[in-house]
Amino acid sequence: MAGKKDLEKLRRRKRRKQRIIRATVHAFVWLGMAVLYYLGFSVFFDTPFEYQLKHSTDRLRREYTELAQRYDSLQMVLGNLTDRDRSVFRTLFESEPYDFDSEYEQHQSATYEKIIGRSTRQLKRELREGVAAMEKQLDELNDTYLELQCLIDSAGRGCNNIPAIQPVINKQLTLLTASYGMRIHPFYKTLQSHQGVDYTIPEGSRVFATADGVVRDVALRNSTQGQTVVIDHGNGYETSYGHLSKIHVRKGQTVRRGDIIALSGDTGLSLAPHLHYEVRFNGMRVDPIHYFFMELSPTEYQRLMRIAQTGMQSFD
Repeated sequence: MAGKKDLEKLRRRKRRKQRIIRATVHAFVWLGMAVLYYLGFSVFFDTPFEYQLKHSTDRLRREYTELAQRYDSLQMVLGNLTDRDRSVFRTLFESEPYDFDSEYEQHQSATYEKIIGRSTRQLKRELREGVAAMEKQLDELNDTYLELQCLIDSAGRGCNNIPAIQPVINKQLTLLTASYGMRIHPFYKTLQSHQGVDYTIPEGSRVFATADGVVRDVALRNSTQGQTVVIDHGNGYETSYGHLSKIHVRKGQTVRRGDIIALSGDTGLSLAPHLHYEVRFNGMRVDPIHYFFMELSPTEYQRLMRIAQTGMQSFD
């Protein structure tokens, strides 16, 4: 009897174990099927979130394509405008326009390439050396300033006889159209020395004496310079103002810096209304731009020099 009970217990235990194994196998099968179903669904179908993300990405891609096309179109228009401006510059001034931005970018790029490969120790050492060099240069500039101040004090009122302002009102620095140097002659079409500066201003604009002096010559005859005023400043300096329309001074008259001596015009051999201005020192014509120091700040002087370097067309 006891043997039958033990045998029944073993059978029940075996059946329980089989059911557990069968349930475990079924669970793994269902889990595998669920994973396979999910993977298959993910491959062929999108979840709502994925659907939204995908369509959002498609929308952004379309907008990017449209913006890229607009950018290319604007770049083309800008390039056409630049080419047209350069063509107009060549037609008006018969010279190649000067590209400052390109040179600045090239300089910046070269500086960056030079710095990027250096170590921190090298950069610190170069920075210390640069600061020391600047301090030395500052001391030298301070000494030079003191020397100049002494010279100015010793010169006294003689400073008023040095041409030191522009002969016309040019606060925006936009009226200078031809600088000192070799330029294409507007009529002969040959390269000639232009020994002054040209200001393109409306006829009848005021012309000022650039320093104290005495009017040495008033030319009313029909010459290449047209009506001209020459002022002797008594210290080796002379200034000349050409192509005038009306003269307000006479020969031998004393003038002060800033006095209105004439009105600009288009007399003589002139391409358009403008003022031709010259500075002479001991009989030699010099670049007038270097004699605007009373009126221009260092930054304005540098800007005017950059304008003068663009190889402009003279008007006489």
